Amino acid sequence: MKVLYSNMLPLGTQDNQETIDESIRKQIEKADRADIAVGYVSLASLEELDRIICESSVKQITLVIGMYYIEGMPEKIYYTALKINKKWRDMGIGEVRIVRPLKYHGKVYCFYKDGKPFSAVIGSANLSVLKLEANNRRQYEICSLTEDLGEAQEIADFIERIKAPACSVNITEAGDMPLIREQNVSLTGIDSVDELPKTDVNIYMRHKTDLTFTLPLKVPAYEERFMDDTKHYTQSNINVCYSLDTRNPKKPKSRDWYEFQITVSSKIYKLPGYPEKNVPFYILTDDGFMFKAHTTSQNNKQLSAVGSEHILGRWLKGRLENAGLVKHVLDTQADKDRVGMVTKEVLAAYGCNSLTFTKTDKTAADEDGNELDVWIVEFISSNDEV
Repeated sequence: MKVLYSNMLPLGTQDNQETIDESIRKQIEKADRADIAVGYVSLASLEELDRIICESSVKQITLVIGMYYIEGMPEKIYYTALKINKKWRDMGIGEVRIVRPLKYHGKVYCFYKDGKPFSAVIGSANLSVLKLEANNRRQYEICSLTEDLGEAQEIADFIERIKAPACSVNITEAGDMPLIREQNVSLTGIDSVDELPKTDVNIYMRHKTDLTFTLPLKVPAYEERFMDDTKHYTQSNINVCYSLDTRNPKKPKSRDWYEFQITVSSKIYKLPGYPEKNVPFYILTDDGFMFKAHTTSQNNKQLSAVGSEHILGRWLKGRLENAGLVKHVLDTQADKDRVGMVTKEVLAAYGCNSLTFTKTDKTAADEDGNELDVWIVEFISSNDEV
């Protein structure tokens, strides 16, 4: 047995000692199969494991994650694990599994050659040991490496029990696992936006009226993302940033990725109670951001924050970005593969495809002392096709 340590001073490795991540990497280099069962993972370690496996000769990999089904999984880690699971399955090399009936907190790594386990690592280190980050830089772990074939087989047998259907399932079958939403900070610090504490948001929520409008988000499917024919929403609504800004015809330029134009259909803006054109009101988002908004354009069909077409986009796209489902791009015209485009698949993965605007019976004073109506906007799942 060889003892392994975290590479951290003052308890760092001594001469002839290995760090835990060094040992795991060396064992993967020798292996054609690896089984890993840990309690927790980090986003960076998931991506690092995928990189290591894809650059190795490993032909089979199983990662079992043990603590999140009951505790809840951070959404960005969840979507990254889903993506890696799909990649490994499509390559025919493995999967990511989730323990369901209990909170599994063990940390074991087993390595195989020609169908037989030849070594194993066991100790205190979760998968995050593979990638040093700010939040684990001062965290110390200790493990042991065994190359005793009997001990390796014993650990292999244990992991097989964790992998069994009675204990774990493929991550795609753990759709009822609670997700922990990442904190949306995309509007934090913007002068025209206030952040309300959760208690204040709950008060407004209790004052919602029956006057509500549902606005489905119009987006293309992933395979339609290059269809710029005005019918597939590749350059309009939430994806308007993929059309050129031609307000100065002599110098057209790329639009800001956060730009968002909500065009409301006549079926909505003709309904009783819909906000009047250019009459300001307050929008309060379901996660606590409050800013002034209005309806504009012909037939008041455009809905936006006062003075900015980016605020609603920063709020909505910021949530999708935080979840790891879409990438913020600096120059949309240079985004040739359109990785920053919001698609039906992105919305389906997030579980929301529409915005609801609901009037409350409360008002709030603006900077001039005018009392304005307060509307709550929520990002929801809806079957409406308005």
